Amino acid sequence: MIRLGAGSPERIVAVGAHCDDIAIGAGGTLLTVCLARPGVRVDALVLSGGGGEREREERAALAAFCPGADLRLTVLKLPDGRMPAHWEEAKAAVEELRERTEPELVLSPRTDDAHQDHRGLAKLMTTAFRDHLVLRYEIAKWDGDLGRPTAYQPLSEDVAEEKVRLLQEHYPSQRHRPWYDREAFLGLARIRGIECHARYAEAFDVAKLTLNLGG
Repeated sequence: MIRLGAGSPERIVAVGAHCDDIAIGAGGTLLTVCLARPGVRVDALVLSGGGGEREREERAALAAFCPGADLRLTVLKLPDGRMPAHWEEAKAAVEELRERTEPELVLSPRTDDAHQDHRGLAKLMTTAFRDHLVLRYEIAKWDGDLGRPTAYQPLSEDVAEEKVRLLQEHYPSQRHRPWYDREAFLGLARIRGIECHARYAEAFDVAKLTLNLGG
C-alpha cells in the first residue's frame, strides 16, 4: 500500500445529488480534514431537497461534519430521481460553483454509480473540474454497485464513530430506511479499512492523478 499525501487542502468542493449523499459518502473525510485544518473553506452543492425538511437536515448536518470550516452550502430544488430531465439546471449550478472557487480537493459521486442522479452529477463534475484532484465517493444501496476503489482515506475510530452518530442525529427523515443504520455504515468503513491496512476508512475512485515526484 503506497501512501501519497495531497497536502493540506485550503479549499474543498463537495457535491451531492441528494441531501445526505455527501455525509454518507465522505463525511468521515470532511471531519478528518476540518478537524486538522480549522478555517478550511468548503463549498458544497446539493441538487435536490431545497426549501423543506431535507434542506434543514442538510444544513445542520454539514455544519457538524465541517467543524470550524468556512462552509458555503447551496441546496437546489431539482426533483429527486429526475436529474437527466433537468440537465441544464444542474449543469448551470455546477458551472457557477466552478467559477467561484479553485479547490485543491473535490468530493463527488462516482461516474458508475447505479443511481441516475448520482451518475449524472458525477459526469458534470468531470467536465467542470478538469485539473483538480477529484475523489469519487461510494454509497451502498440495494443495486449492489460497489466497485473496487482506488484511493482510501483512513478514519480514526473516533471519527468513524462520530460519522455514524452524526448521520443518525441529523437525518431523522432517513431512519426508517432498512439500509440506514450503524451496522451498514461502520461495516463498509471496516471493509475499506481492511483494504488499506487501517481500522476504518472511506474509499474513492480516482479517474486521473498527476504526480510531482521530483518536486
